[in-house]
Amino acid sequence: METLNLSVRVDANDKKSFEQFCNSVGMNVSTAINMFIKAVLREQRLPFEVRSNTFEDTVYEKLKEAEAEMSNTSKRYSKEEILESMNDMIG
Repeated sequence: METLNLSVRVDANDKKSFEQFCNSVGMNVSTAINMFIKAVLREQRLPFEVRSNTFEDTVYEKLKEAEAEMSNTSKRYSKEEILESMNDMIG
């Protein structure tokens, strides 16, 4: 089987940390990358979830912001104000 070199750019700190991790589990970077490639080819997908910020994440973040704001101020919001704000987020 012919082998080729694969060159990728990676943050210097990430590379060092990844090398340390690989060493701690008894393998080198090349073995770890080859395992990743084999997993992708075998499963025909990335072996982890890749996703963007979903609507649910946005709502959760906004609720956490509102909770923090309410904790740090005496202002209270009516049910109508809350519903209006949520409707604005939904668009």
